[in-house]
Amino acid sequence: MQGQNQQQAYDRGITIFSPDGRLYQVEYAREAVKRGSASVGIRTPDGVVLAAERRTRSPLMERDSVEKLHKIDDHVGIASAGHVADARQLIDVARRQSQVNQLRYGEPVGVETLTKHVTDHIQQYTQTGGARPFGVALLVGGVEHDGTPRLYETDPSGTPYEWKAVAIGGSREDIQRRLEEDYDDALSLGEGVDLALESLAEATEDGFPAEGIAVSTVPTETGSVESLSTDEIGERLEALDLLAEEDEGDAE
Repeated sequence: MQGQNQQQAYDRGITIFSPDGRLYQVEYAREAVKRGSASVGIRTPDGVVLAAERRTRSPLMERDSVEKLHKIDDHVGIASAGHVADARQLIDVARRQSQVNQLRYGEPVGVETLTKHVTDHIQQYTQTGGARPFGVALLVGGVEHDGTPRLYETDPSGTPYEWKAVAIGGSREDIQRRLEEDYDDALSLGEGVDLALESLAEATEDGFPAEGIAVSTVPTETGSVESLSTDEIGERLEALDLLAEEDEGDAE
């Protein structure tokens, strides 16, 4: 009973380490990320791909209102998994920093610089009493000034990681396994989109409706975030045999 009370004390105190060196609230935040719908990022020589599943709680909900991919600047996009409200706060932090960098230095913010600014903000909430960590993970993808594609993951602890391909959110282990099996350094941007869709499909057996997936790319050629239309996504899903069959009741 005494051990239980001690653990509860560590649970409540975000600034208190447990005897084995853990911050329980940060670990709980990671669990919140796992409960979110999946997002995938893939870096290729031709640019970066961000893809995310847009899950709705009800057929009456407008799927377009489910925001999983965000444009931060012309050359940077972010995908999220976890608490949507927490994600929106961090998106605002990233957008403000992007604008500050443009006004202060007269040039777009670097992808690495932006990521580390966001993770510094996240980390502050692991050391502040009376606050909780952000229950969200982000994938930050974009093109640097010299045309180099970059892809980063942020963790609720405030740690940035750079990846060639990575998944966050629900079914991460299955999706990441598929990425590790099929990723190649020589993928084209189109092949990266296909791999992202195939990897997300590891979490379902029924395929996806075209409007149930959001995909954005940041090609090195243009250095600008471009979103695929629902029709384009539907065509790719159909070509990969991942398009969900339309339910007769929904078709009426």
